[in-house]
Amino acid sequence: MSSVVTGEAVVLELRPASFGARSISLLIDIVAQALLALAIILGVSGTLGGSLDPALSQALVLVLVVFVVLVVPVTIETLTRGKSLGRLVMGLRIVRDDGGAIRFRHAFIRGMLAVLEIYLLVGSLAFLVAVFNERSKRLGDLLAGTYSMHERVVEKPRTRAVTPPHLTGWLATADLLQLPDPLARRVAAFIGQAPRLTLMARQSLATELATEVSVYVAPLPPAGTHPEDFLNAVLAERRERDFGRLSRQRARTAKAAERLHRLPFNQ
Repeated sequence: MSSVVTGEAVVLELRPASFGARSISLLIDIVAQALLALAIILGVSGTLGGSLDPALSQALVLVLVVFVVLVVPVTIETLTRGKSLGRLVMGLRIVRDDGGAIRFRHAFIRGMLAVLEIYLLVGSLAFLVAVFNERSKRLGDLLAGTYSMHERVVEKPRTRAVTPPHLTGWLATADLLQLPDPLARRVAAFIGQAPRLTLMARQSLATELATEVSVYVAPLPPAGTHPEDFLNAVLAERRERDFGRLSRQRARTAKAAERLHRLPFNQ
């Protein structure tokens, strides 16, 4: 997984495509281009009836190669913001290094370099360059400032905080102040990642966070309460109370709107 920080300081988690996925999508594109070239050749031959002289035939072949290998891929990639038939099948998209959509300039640079590294050198240069960078970039990507990313990323289920049954009675009488948002996010992140932590790291981090959260709770939980149980209880109760507060606010707003639309105001 690759992290990209936007101009608004928002961290985006993007998953670069592997070399294997990019290779399969490229093969699909090459097959599609070959079929397109074959269809054009058959169409031209059927129309002109094979009456072309050798010089004109060579010129048409050159135009056809440029059209199929460069013009078509660059146009499709520009119009679809980084897509192609192969990438559509594999769930990939070409994006800028900052995660934004590519434009004609990026697609043109990639298309021009593809003629060299993929078609003339049979993919050898693209393979060598992709092996030595973490995002499997080929030379065209390096010069254009782009890379291929997965669009179809399965979202992992998030672990939600649940109040331990033995702390229900304590929560009913506890006074919970509003947790600072950064602290609440850290606690939520810890609860989601706790099963993947080592036992020592999990216990140490739970104790540290519980110490910070205890400042906003009175009275403290019963003696002997595990720090992780305490964090789960506080976060779950905070979620329930926030939901209740927002629900009551929504009900008040709806009630006020109903009064404003009653007679005689709507006449």
